[in-house]
Amino acid sequence: MSRRRQIYEGKAKILYEGPEPGTIIQYFKDDATAFNAQKKGTINGKGVINNRISEYVFTRLSHIGIPTHFIRRLNMREQLVRQVEIVPIEVIVRNVAAGSICTRLGLEEGEPLPHTLIEYCYKDDALGDPLVGEEHIACFNWASQDEMQDISSMAIRINDFLCGMFAAIDIRLIDFKLEFGRMYDGDFSRIILADEISPDGCRLWDMKTNEKLDKDRFRRDLGGEEEAYQEVARRLGILGNEDNGPGEVFDLSAHRGKLRETKPKK
Repeated sequence: MSRRRQIYEGKAKILYEGPEPGTIIQYFKDDATAFNAQKKGTINGKGVINNRISEYVFTRLSHIGIPTHFIRRLNMREQLVRQVEIVPIEVIVRNVAAGSICTRLGLEEGEPLPHTLIEYCYKDDALGDPLVGEEHIACFNWASQDEMQDISSMAIRINDFLCGMFAAIDIRLIDFKLEFGRMYDGDFSRIILADEISPDGCRLWDMKTNEKLDKDRFRRDLGGEEEAYQEVARRLGILGNEDNGPGEVFDLSAHRGKLRETKPKK
């Protein structure tokens, strides 16, 4: 691919100008961060796995009518996505008490919540992504009332679908993070799902053992991060036969020696 302009580099991804107007190339890194980037490290092959898992999940969600920015996977680490204006709100969907909500409210980890809870955080690493309410969102015009209705209704639909999808492979969806963006058509815009859905932004526990299969293994120095991510991909049926093409399963071990050689083309 010819030289391309880097638009943005985040904690887990790099965004490049796409081949056509209105498109972006999303490159998945192996970098791992926690606690608003206070802890940093690397999980070998994470970018490859997250690329495939996110492709799989976004494709499944599109089949139930959830509009997303995903167009297609380009290679082991890159996706072609629609360019959107990101709504500066992280949407946290919680089914079971874990993480910060336990600290804030004195809950025991693993305690089922009375019902699914949706929380919102203002996207600003320098501020620690503070928790905000819908009144804050309206006051500072981060999103309109209609946009928030679309966001909350999509979040519930996504949660219902993902809970069933993961339960079918003996994984319990504890909580997860979503980001949404505005896609413009002239003067009009609509809300679509953006970013990624992967073990980086989900808490996934084995239903029988409660073993953590997500980034909490990195956060808590549990070890086995690479194996946990691979296990999620294996259960989803996207870890198996070697293939670099979109839409097919692949064998990560066949590429293990090549992973660190894969660099974004600038």
